[in-house]
Amino acid sequence: MTLTFDQTAYGNLLAEVVPQVIETEEEYDRALQIVERLMFTKNRTPEEKALFKLLVLLVEAYETEHYPFEKPTPHEILQHIMESSGMRQADLVGIIGTSGVVSEVVNGKRSISKAQAKALADYFKVSPSLFI
Repeated sequence: MTLTFDQTAYGNLLAEVVPQVIETEEEYDRALQIVERLMFTKNRTPEEKALFKLLVLLVEAYETEHYPFEKPTPHEILQHIMESSGMRQADLVGIIGTSGVVSEVVNGKRSISKAQAKALADYFKVSPSLFI
């Protein structure tokens, strides 16, 4: 069964929510509450799905501007994986090089080579792109 989009129902939703460019924390919190409510609504109507997509775009635009996310470096990713799995630098000796090489790589003094990225990816069972 294909549900059709009801312009009147969508207009009513828009009138109720009044979506707009988010400029304040209060507007952000309000939009986020509505997004969360819609996210957990079972069997959303096509109109609710459209409103959800619109609000997510507005929330993401606000977050991008006010809460910038800096992509972690390959070394930071490696350090995080090691820390969360309880590993030490010594555990990587032989996988990506000698203890000196491992120390330099983990501490960001040496770039991770493609061969090392592949070896780390195989070892941790993740994509090599995390380390490049």
